[in-house]
Amino acid sequence: MTFYGRCLAGEPSFTPFSAGPPEVSAQAKGTPDRILHAELTSGPVVLMASDTLPGMPFQQGNNFSICLECESQGEMDKTFNALSENGQVTLPLHDAFWGGRFGMLTDQFGISWMFSFRAGSE
Repeated sequence: MTFYGRCLAGEPSFTPFSAGPPEVSAQAKGTPDRILHAELTSGPVVLMASDTLPGMPFQQGNNFSICLECESQGEMDKTFNALSENGQVTLPLHDAFWGGRFGMLTDQFGISWMFSFRAGSE
């Protein structure tokens, strides 16, 4: 979330499992670095995330993408370039058939991102 905070110009906040309700913190005993709730706010955008509990299966992959609807082409370019650092651009930013701009990438943590900007919205 700290990386995403830098890329999206937001300040993340973190609540560890140890600060959660007793039944939750007991399940996460021995894993002090696990996060119960992380939140990042950047303008109207709010991202929330959580670590898995010990013993819960996790499979990173193509199970979801985050889509950012950008307010300007400059914002789109800046954020796309920041998130693609050490990641992989899967579809470069381009003029899309619907009259806007669009692009896709997978960041350095394996998260898929879609970027959209509607022409004429600046």
